[in-house]
Amino acid sequence: MLHYYVLLLTKCNMSDTLTNKDTLGAVLIQVQEDLRQLKFSLDSVNERGTTLDIKALDAAIGKTERSIRKHADDYLNSLTKQLLVLPRIEDLQKKKQIPKWTPSLESIQDVRPQREDIPPGEKHKLALTKHFLSNPAHPNNRAIMHQQFGIPLSDVHKRRTNRAKHLRIITGPVGSLPVTKDCNSLAMPEETMGTVPNTSLLEMSIQHKAACLHSRVDPRTSKTGLKSRWHKQLKWKTEPGSTCKKIGKEGTPIWTTKTPPPSTNYKSRRMQAKNSLIPEKPHILPVQVPGNIRKYDFTILMGRTNPMATDFCHFKQSFSLCWSSVVDALETLEKLLRDFAVPIAKVSGERLVELSHVWESGWSKAPPVTGFLSVLENWEEVLRLVLHPGQRYKGEGGIEAAAIHIQSCWRRYLARKAYLRHCKCKWAVGIIAVSWLMHMQMRHVRKTLQARRFRQLENFRSRAQHLAVNWKHIQSSKRTIIHIPSLGYSQSRRMNLRRYDILQNIQISRLFDIRDENVEVIYVCPRHFGEDILHYYTSLLKCDGAPDKDDTEPTPASFSSVRRFIILTPEAIDYFPTHNMCLSMLLKYSPRTLKRIKHLIQGKQAYIVGGVAHVDDLAVADELGVPILAPEPAIAQLYSTKSGGRRIFTGAEVDVPPGQGDICTISQLHEILARLVMQNIHVQRWLFKMDSEHGGRGTAYCDTCHLSCYNWAQEECYRCGPELWNSKWIQESVLRRFLDEVPEWLAHYAQPVKTLCYPNWACFLKTFLSQGGVVEAYPPSESVTCLTVDLLLEPGGEVTMLSCGDQLQGSCQLEAIGSTVPQTSVHQETLQSICMRVGQACLQRLIVGYVSVDLATFLNCNTMEQKVWAIDLDLKYSDQLAMTQMLLMMTGGTLNCHTGCLEVPLPIQENCSEHPIAANPPVVNCYAVIGSHLFHSNLSMLYHNVFFMVCKANGIGFNLKRKQGTVFAVYDSSERCTIGMITVSEDLQGALVTFARNLSAIHQEISSSKMQGETNFKELIKNIKHVLQMTKNKRNNCAALHLQTGSFSRSTRSEQTASSQLD
Repeated sequence: MLHYYVLLLTKCNMSDTLTNKDTLGAVLIQVQEDLRQLKFSLDSVNERGTTLDIKALDAAIGKTERSIRKHADDYLNSLTKQLLVLPRIEDLQKKKQIPKWTPSLESIQDVRPQREDIPPGEKHKLALTKHFLSNPAHPNNRAIMHQQFGIPLSDVHKRRTNRAKHLRIITGPVGSLPVTKDCNSLAMPEETMGTVPNTSLLEMSIQHKAACLHSRVDPRTSKTGLKSRWHKQLKWKTEPGSTCKKIGKEGTPIWTTKTPPPSTNYKSRRMQAKNSLIPEKPHILPVQVPGNIRKYDFTILMGRTNPMATDFCHFKQSFSLCWSSVVDALETLEKLLRDFAVPIAKVSGERLVELSHVWESGWSKAPPVTGFLSVLENWEEVLRLVLHPGQRYKGEGGIEAAAIHIQSCWRRYLARKAYLRHCKCKWAVGIIAVSWLMHMQMRHVRKTLQARRFRQLENFRSRAQHLAVNWKHIQSSKRTIIHIPSLGYSQSRRMNLRRYDILQNIQISRLFDIRDENVEVIYVCPRHFGEDILHYYTSLLKCDGAPDKDDTEPTPASFSSVRRFIILTPEAIDYFPTHNMCLSMLLKYSPRTLKRIKHLIQGKQAYIVGGVAHVDDLAVADELGVPILAPEPAIAQLYSTKSGGRRIFTGAEVDVPPGQGDICTISQLHEILARLVMQNIHVQRWLFKMDSEHGGRGTAYCDTCHLSCYNWAQEECYRCGPELWNSKWIQESVLRRFLDEVPEWLAHYAQPVKTLCYPNWACFLKTFLSQGGVVEAYPPSESVTCLTVDLLLEPGGEVTMLSCGDQLQGSCQLEAIGSTVPQTSVHQETLQSICMRVGQACLQRLIVGYVSVDLATFLNCNTMEQKVWAIDLDLKYSDQLAMTQMLLMMTGGTLNCHTGCLEVPLPIQENCSEHPIAANPPVVNCYAVIGSHLFHSNLSMLYHNVFFMVCKANGIGFNLKRKQGTVFAVYDSSERCTIGMITVSEDLQGALVTFARNLSAIHQEISSSKMQGETNFKELIKNIKHVLQMTKNKRNNCAALHLQTGSFSRSTRSEQTASSQLD
């Protein structure tokens, strides 16, 4: 039907030459009426809901086709006097594309069929003519149309320059018709034209496309495919490309609406029209319109148009030919105004027609709201009213819209709430799943580690049994000792220790175990050694301890000793520089070092000598496949505490200080302390020791003289006597008073020994209760000497004393920084008895290896008897034992712990070299002072070679011929703040004097009056001077003591030293 409509419009352009007065409008109105009847018939079928009858549809279409054909033939006959036959309208369901009608060339005058034998020039001319005909905008198009087909067309490209400023651009795919004075014009009525020529037309964007006489079907919005335009729902949205422009002096808003892309049917129709006279692509034909044109405005009141209004009737009559599309747009606009209760709207007729053409041409859905409002003259007021909140609910159907909106909001809220609940549950499920997976993975890893550690423990036990069985054979044959001086403290303790790696390397003197020709030493070092330290120890071992090569030359045996030790550093030290990891843990994560140790011990008898036991010791031993000369880590951790040591001492039946261990609560502490003070009224000071600390770090003290009721309790004790004082009814009243005063007494007068670790009692008490500890009495004497004995608990069941020495304290009376070897404060038989009993008690508890026992001796003021208390037990290789190995290596002597003598062989005289050497060369008893923790911050300013030069300049050195002098132990190459020193002399007084003189000389060389530095040299020198002074003052008391104990046979110098050490 679209083709009929185009044909009629084309014939109307030739109506200027006809004299027939039949009106074109009447014919088109009749065609429109027939189409309305067809649409009404289809709508009635859809409303009844019955099944669409194809035959009835064919009959209706056929009737409409015959009616259109009749009207078209009548009109064309009157115009051209020729009969034009129209093609048959095919069923749209059978053929998707609507065929394009092409008129027969024979039916048009002056058009003749082309001959087959056309010359090349004519072919080029025909191709050029066809190109001009396909382009309506070409200037030669109208001339060729008039020449070839006899169709005169007006020239719409001519514009008048004097009216350019009054032009208004109207865009959109609307139809284009020439404007004449005839009353059948589509663009303008006759009364609006006046005497305007044909070139003064509306400037419009014309898109050449076939007109559609039947209603457009929207398959996305209609289920039956026959839903009418005015039943579409209004979409409240604004196109992104919609803009509002104001052109001209009056500022009239021009709304430009973005046209959607053409539909698929439109593309198919364009594909069929490739060879037709209509061009393939749309061309924009600008048309001028006179500036004084009158608008077709009308008014809509309360969303309804008055059909009897003069302005509306005039508008309807002017655009009657395209009224069907205008009606759809007008009805939609009215519905919009009624929905938003707009009281008055002034409509621009031209804009409404443009909008209807745009809608008819390309949009399958209704235009946006802004598109409809653009046709209004008062669009600003209407838009402001439409955008007002709640305005929609004041118009037509507002209650239903409000109900729908409320329901949608409520449903959205419920859906959102359910969605959030679902997301939360999903998140929780994810967290639970991940947590469960992590828990299972951690459980699996934990079980794997437990199984691995259990396997390592079983292997440790089996190797320990093999070591116990073959211990005698191993000791008498060549063997390799792997020294790992690891301090396997807890992580909290390791992180709180300063210079932790240096503390582990203080026992570097273990290298001197190679003094036994059957021993090879592999020393695992916790720090990277410099060449200076390696050269120093190599020279000591090569020259039998002679730093100066001027005195003697090295022997072949010395060169062999150098080949029997090696120092290894784990590579994991570089990976964990600040983690304070123990040495066994670092070695566990150092595969290259482990591989090298395996290679070194392959095919040899070897065992490990560690430090403080740690679980990683088992992993290292299992990796190397060698036993450990130490107890199981769990047993070591149980009995290496202060409370565990008291249990062993109690089981060994040795004297211990009055006290009690395993204290973990504050009430238990107060009750036990009050009872101990009451039962030991003569004790002047009480000590509080943490289970897991060492070296005086975890020790505090409190003096009983600050108790207000202490003097009263002493008077009561003296009044009642010892026997009556022990009765419960007397102690009960004293205990109540002590319990009342002990908390305040501790809070005010208890003091930690090292305030750098624990600044006050509150901090100490918090750690004390978290770790547990013991309360012990300090010896009730003014002269107290502490000594350390090192034992070897052999796996075969024997106990051997390796070293014994009297302690030298520094600033803190409870911290030892050195010792004098051998000890001279306790009778040797008494010491031997105590050590054997403690050793057997340890063997009963499966403790083997190296053990260090700390004892305290003093004189009982009442009975003048010597008392010996066992105060501490360390299940490790001690610093004193390591320095003793160095002492024995340098002197070539032996330490006889049964007699308490350091036996050093006498140097061989040159004049006696001709005589044969005796099997047992003569020996001399010597004394040595050992200092393993000598600290001075100014030592870091000197390199080791410079330090040795300074010592040599001050006469500090070791005479290898006389086996006397001073030897140093250096620990690191970077900080160089801590050193060890050994002085050897024929008497103890001489060794002490040499030690003190060396410290004083070194301090003066490296310090100035303004830079004294941090050091413990001064306190140690003070302590040595005090010992020497006490030697003279206590000589008589010492003689009386030895007479009573039956040990008067000892030398006078030993008596003096013993009396001095008792202080």
